[in-house]
Amino acid sequence: MALLKTKLTDVISVTGISTVGIFTAGTTPVPVGTSGTTYVRTVLMHNTGLATATSSIYIYPDGVTDVSVGQTAYRVARVDLASNETYFYEMNYPMTLTSGDKIIVEITEPSIFSGGTGIGSAINYQVIGDTSS
Repeated sequence: MALLKTKLTDVISVTGISTVGIFTAGTTPVPVGTSGTTYVRTVLMHNTGLATATSSIYIYPDGVTDVSVGQTAYRVARVDLASNETYFYEMNYPMTLTSGDKIIVEITEPSIFSGGTGIGSAINYQVIGDTSS
């Protein structure tokens, strides 16, 4: 088993208030082929929109099929991002994803203290880590 150090996804742009899957271990193609067991080190988020939006990251285990709504039991990060702000969700030790595990991202309206509506938001995501062949 060779460890292939690579970006796991290209930059993925998500717009508006939405919940989408951006990576599935064992299914998503990566630059070196199809991902196997995956070791996620960083999820990069950058708000290219005009106002503040809240961005959440979820790790869904294999078998969870409803990814249309963020389930708080699987949320690992939630942050209000102002316009042009970048956030790195980094772990000291990589998170291991096996076949079928998913990374889901969600954009919602920010807290009332942050301003903004989330509508018209555009957040770029990139997943960085390693995968085994």
